[in-house]
Amino acid sequence: SVLAFFVLGLFSNHGPLYFVSTKTSFSKLGLTCHIAKIHSEASVEKNAKEIKDYIEEIYWGSKKRVLLLGHSKGGVDAAAALSIYWSDLKDKVAGLAIAQSPYGGSPIASDILREGQLGDYVNIRKLMEILICKVIKGDMQALEDLTYKRRKEFLKKHHLPRELPVVSFHTEAGITPAVLATLSHIAHAELPLTAPLSDGQPARLPVVMPLGAVMAACAQLLRVRYSEKSDGVVARCDAEAPGSVVVRPKRKLDHAWMVYSSLNDDPSEADAAQVCEALLTLVVEVGQKKRRELSMKDE
Repeated sequence: SVLAFFVLGLFSNHGPLYFVSTKTSFSKLGLTCHIAKIHSEASVEKNAKEIKDYIEEIYWGSKKRVLLLGHSKGGVDAAAALSIYWSDLKDKVAGLAIAQSPYGGSPIASDILREGQLGDYVNIRKLMEILICKVIKGDMQALEDLTYKRRKEFLKKHHLPRELPVVSFHTEAGITPAVLATLSHIAHAELPLTAPLSDGQPARLPVVMPLGAVMAACAQLLRVRYSEKSDGVVARCDAEAPGSVVVRPKRKLDHAWMVYSSLNDDPSEADAAQVCEALLTLVVEVGQKKRRELSMKDE
């Protein structure tokens, strides 16, 4: 009677493997799932409207209620859609899970855009403007919407409905020397100047990307700067929606773990797809409990 709808985070349009393994795993289990085709670098309110339209389209096509799972900024976008358009969506949505989402704001976004901080040293704001606006045709509002100031302003106006089942999930990156030294993910660099291959595609050169090490370094920076634990991008204290059921795993997992399959994942531990399945199952259980409580009050 329900189907899954994933809302992805900032820059997800430029990561072709973003949540692919999770969607594949869901399909193998016979679970219908959709990934929102939105411009992740657009503003929160713009994406909220697009998500609302997607939910209505999915509902009218399937007659099934939608379980939303938003990762990173995707969780903020999804929550905004339900906060702003709840009167239109309340009969079409079964619940929401936000995973590693800066619901209360992002220290990194705030630092990048705040005068007198990191921006004074290397003009990071200008670099981000070029990256977001010029290179990937996005909107700086997307980053500004994640600052503490903007999130505080938004949350004063828009609250998640009390009857909506919500689950928050957040993690902490490992910052041991071993993790900091890890080179864990492979990227592919385009080589446009080389002769194209027979199929017309440019040559690709495997390049080691120290993604795990970058997340660990960012987590260490946030720990020193703000005395807060984080996944390398989002502080744990900012990742909980008020009134939600909160999942706080002890296992050390960085912000990128939910997105990409890791070559080093312990087979005895749950992978990202299994965690997503568990989160959505928990949302369903929370929804059932809320309905029982409401029916008892009515009686």
